[in-house]
Amino acid sequence: MSKVYSSAVVIIPPQENWESIQEIRKIYDRNINRWMPHITLLYPFRPRNQYEDLEKAFSEMCKNIKPFEVSLKNFSYFSQGHQKYTLWLNPEPNTSIIYLQAEILKIVPDCEDVNRYKNGFKPHLSVGQIKGKNNLQKILSDLRLEWEEITFSLNIIYFISREESKISKFKISKQFKFKHE
Repeated sequence: MSKVYSSAVVIIPPQENWESIQEIRKIYDRNINRWMPHITLLYPFRPRNQYEDLEKAFSEMCKNIKPFEVSLKNFSYFSQGHQKYTLWLNPEPNTSIIYLQAEILKIVPDCEDVNRYKNGFKPHLSVGQIKGKNNLQKILSDLRLEWEEITFSLNIIYFISREESKISKFKISKQFKFKHE
């Protein structure tokens, strides 16, 4: 099956929680105009023309997932080498997100690209790219002092897609709701 970089499966925090995330991203994230705030579950993913074929399996899987609370309270980073870093918020409990992603992979096992990293799949919400270790430490220190935790109920996952052009933005294409209590 084919995969494309213009399609992904993600968690998107509710829009009422975006303001403080976007304030940080406006300063540090070169991808703010391409991606909404999100936690990637699968990327790359199937092209849009295959979404309908996947809809039933994703709907059924989501009906078996109970909604759960996600908190964004701690910052962390990935080293990209050469004093380049990706700054991110750590969604907790990440074990619930890892379980969710594993359930999704049962439907599309070849879409495991985000699991191939050295330490496997690491749920995160990227907020920027930073150059220089000292700069990173200063920014982390400042953000940790000012950040107020965001908590939201995770009860939907999304298929997002964009056009193939270099300046296109990701948009929600499909959403799948979790089991209702």
